[in-house]
Amino acid sequence: MAMIEAETAAAALTPAAGLGGGTEITGSDGLFAALENRGLVYTDADFGTGGDLGLSDFDAILGELDKQGAIEENMLFLDRSTSLGIDNMLAAQNSYGTGGTSYGVFENSEDMALNLGFSGFRRGSYDFYKTDWKYLNDATTRGLVGDIEGVVVPAGTSTVYDQMLGKNISRPFLHIRYRASEADDRKMKSWITGSVGGNFTSDEDAMNVHFLSERCLCVQAANNFILLKNTAA
Repeated sequence: MAMIEAETAAAALTPAAGLGGGTEITGSDGLFAALENRGLVYTDADFGTGGDLGLSDFDAILGELDKQGAIEENMLFLDRSTSLGIDNMLAAQNSYGTGGTSYGVFENSEDMALNLGFSGFRRGSYDFYKTDWKYLNDATTRGLVGDIEGVVVPAGTSTVYDQMLGKNISRPFLHIRYRASEADDRKMKSWITGSVGGNFTSDEDAMNVHFLSERCLCVQAANNFILLKNTAA
């Protein structure tokens, strides 16, 4: 969740003595904050109001992607209502006759099941692959908030210069980096202290399990990403 929701602190925090005192904590940029600051933000999109109206919103997004030089293939991670809105938009382009529906499974036989959802589509020169993002639907995370409707993520890699390696490297547009060296790997580090369990590090009658992870989310070429927001939420 920290990789998604983290925000830079308005003012640096200094922990108390014994808890890293003297070291200022400034926070970090999660996915949403990074896109708010460096990416594209599209507010109050309404893809399901009708075929042409829904497409006009989507075409506005495509026009901005053209300006940013975005790649052709993109992933749509959406909440339920936005996902259904896009399904309705696509269905409106694919229906013929009064009450007729021309999309489905089993060769569209009227006696067979209809597939009323879409997992991907092409518009202009762009391919989009759609999936429901449980994080935006689950009530224990963002399901009750509703201010974020989805994220458009480029499905590819970009080339950047790595100062540590001293050369250009190719990395996914969205990826996680971990701090590691030949002696220590902090992707997920754990150790036990105390006097219980055969690991005697102190005279404390307890087993304390410690976990440490040092990581950051990298949003490369954030101008190729789109954050879909709902200002009415």
